[in-house]
Amino acid sequence: MEGVPVEEEQLHITDLNTLNEYLSKQDNSENSFYFSKVPEVCKTSPCILGIDEAGRGPVLGPMVYGIAFCPAKEQIQLSGLKCVDSKALTEEARDNIFENICTSTNFLGWAVEVISPKTICNNMLSRTKYSLNQISMDSAIGLIKAAIEAGVNIEYIYVDTVGPPDKYQAYLSSIFPQPRITVAKKADSIYPIVSAASICAKVTRDHALSVWNFQEFQNEKDAIVEKFGSGYPGDPITKKFLIDHCDMVFGYPALVRFSWQTAERALASSAYHVEWEEEEEGPKPPPDNMAITSFFKMTSKSIVKPKHDFFIKRNLKNIV
Repeated sequence: MEGVPVEEEQLHITDLNTLNEYLSKQDNSENSFYFSKVPEVCKTSPCILGIDEAGRGPVLGPMVYGIAFCPAKEQIQLSGLKCVDSKALTEEARDNIFENICTSTNFLGWAVEVISPKTICNNMLSRTKYSLNQISMDSAIGLIKAAIEAGVNIEYIYVDTVGPPDKYQAYLSSIFPQPRITVAKKADSIYPIVSAASICAKVTRDHALSVWNFQEFQNEKDAIVEKFGSGYPGDPITKKFLIDHCDMVFGYPALVRFSWQTAERALASSAYHVEWEEEEEGPKPPPDNMAITSFFKMTSKSIVKPKHDFFIKRNLKNIV
C-alpha cells in the first residue's frame, strides 16, 4: 500500500457493471487497489473519512478494506443516501446504495483494497507471524495515506475497530497526528461515513467472488465452479466446496485461505499427508574463504528457463 499511485489511469467504476469489469481484470492471487476520483470540494473543505472492512471471517475469498470521505458540511447529503451498516441490508439494497455512492461524485469519494487469500495466508503462515489484525491495520493506514496523497483534506477519521479501540486509536493517532481520530466498536452502525465505507467494501467483496477467475481449472473438466456458498466456515455449501475441490497434492485453488482451521482440517482428511523436515544450519565457512559459486560467473548469454504454465496457474514458487 505504500506509495499507491492514486492518479494513474484506470477504469473508473460508475456502477455495478464497471465494478465487475474492473474486478474481472485483476489477478486474484495479488492484492488490488481502487481509488475513485476525488471531488474538488474534498480538497478544499474539511472532510470526514470512514473506514471499515468486509470478509474478515470467511475461509474463502479476499478481505476488502474500504474508505469513504466527504466534506463535513455535506453530511445531510450523505444521510440522504441511507447508508447504514452493510450487514443490516439486503444484497439488493447494498447494490443500490453503492451505485448511488458511485454517482455522488460532486461531494463523495471512496476507495478499496482487495486483500487476496494468498496474501492473508502467506502472512499468517510465515515464520515471522503477521496477524490478521496487523494486516487489517496496515490496510487501513495505507488507505488513509492514499487519501492524503490524493489531496483529501481530512479533519475527522472514524474507524470500526480491530482489537481494543483505545489502543488502535492511539496507534493511528501516533501515525496521523493532525486529524481527529475516533475508533469505536460497531462504528459502521453509528457513523454514516463508516457505513458508506462498509457498503463499498462489502459490495466489492461480493462481486469479486461473483467474477472470480479460477485459473486452476481452466484446462480441466470442471472449468467453472458455480457454487461455493457464502465462504463462511459454517456454510454447508462452502463445506461441500472444500470437500469437492481439494487436490490430493496441491490442496485448494487460490480462492481458499489455507491458514484457516476449517481448511487445515479438510486438508488433513482429504489430501496426502506430508512431513517436512526441519532445515538444519550447517557450519558457516570462514569469512576469508571464497564461496564455490564465485568460480561460476554468470554471463549475459545465460538462458533462463521459463516456468511451466502448471506452476504459474497454481501460484507456486521456487523457495530453495
